[in-house]
Amino acid sequence: MARKRGQNEGSIFKRSDGRWAASIDLGWRNGKRHRKCFYAVTRAEVQQQLTAALRANQLGLLVAPERQTVRQFFDRWLVESAKPTLRPLTFQRYGQLLRIHILPALGRIPLAKLGPHHVQQFMNDKLKAGLSPRTVEFCHAVIRSALKQAERWGLVPRNVATLVDAPRVRRSEVEPLTPDDARQFLEVVANDRSGALYTVALACGLRRGEALGLRWEDVDLESGALTVRHALQRINGKLQLVEPKTARSRRTIPLPDVAIAAIRRHRVGQLEERLLAGSRWRDTGFVFTTRIGTPFDERSVSRRFHLALARAGLAPQRFHDLRHTCASLLLAQGVHARLVMETLGHSQIGLTMNTYSHVMPSLLREAASKMDGILSGKK
Repeated sequence: MARKRGQNEGSIFKRSDGRWAASIDLGWRNGKRHRKCFYAVTRAEVQQQLTAALRANQLGLLVAPERQTVRQFFDRWLVESAKPTLRPLTFQRYGQLLRIHILPALGRIPLAKLGPHHVQQFMNDKLKAGLSPRTVEFCHAVIRSALKQAERWGLVPRNVATLVDAPRVRRSEVEPLTPDDARQFLEVVANDRSGALYTVALACGLRRGEALGLRWEDVDLESGALTVRHALQRINGKLQLVEPKTARSRRTIPLPDVAIAAIRRHRVGQLEERLLAGSRWRDTGFVFTTRIGTPFDERSVSRRFHLALARAGLAPQRFHDLRHTCASLLLAQGVHARLVMETLGHSQIGLTMNTYSHVMPSLLREAASKMDGILSGKK
């Protein structure tokens, strides 16, 4: 059966110069037939581009490609491509960066004409305006991710963001509590109604959202373990349970005795608060709650944590530094980095090694001493 106009599924042919080419029929628009062509050294490469283009055409992403602006593509990419793969808070952050920074500067440029100089100028202007290098780096990552999809779909010949370096960001040094400071802190907060929260975060290396997202069904005090299944985050002004950060973040962690004891005390205290609250109590099932059973707000937790540090006579820190303290203390005790990685839920061991490189020199010295003992026969 003959094809109708506008239904051509694409054709591949070899050019006189030896290169392969393909074209896709985009149909009639404004009285003109539109086609899009692709070129590559091998037939397989051009077939890949054609397949991606046909898929994009089915999604309506190749409509008037020569007129499609950065704004038009990025808006659609955010909803149809990025949203299904991103965690809700990350998706919200992407949208904010696009709305506030990226699209006002680059949105009017035709997507096909966006060049590396546009991206470079955008980042330079933002840095000059006082935007932090970390935020500009994040903007660059969003642009790069969107253009990667555009390249896959054949909308642009190359991802121009990969030709531009992100600004250098000075990473803050990890400053965990010392063993003495950690013990002092836990002693001070032992009778605090949030003491168990701090103890579990420190002893198990939980992220703040993971600790706040714990439900009683996730904690097995008899076997002495807890399972991280969710994280609690504020998204669009509402606290929500979301999937853990990575696949490895979903994990089961053995509980040290100090954490088990703290959770048992906390459970008794929560039952007493439930009786006092009466009809005002909300049975949410969370381990760490307000006095009426509702989930803790992360900002409230941070304020309480800073006050607890002050009572213990310790310098201000982020709640996240309890996680750093956990990892540093484990490594300092000679726990293998692979086990620390599993405890923290890192996706790669390199992340663990790089983040806690400050602990490594002393461990390497200890390893050298042990090797010397083996080779020299000294004990």
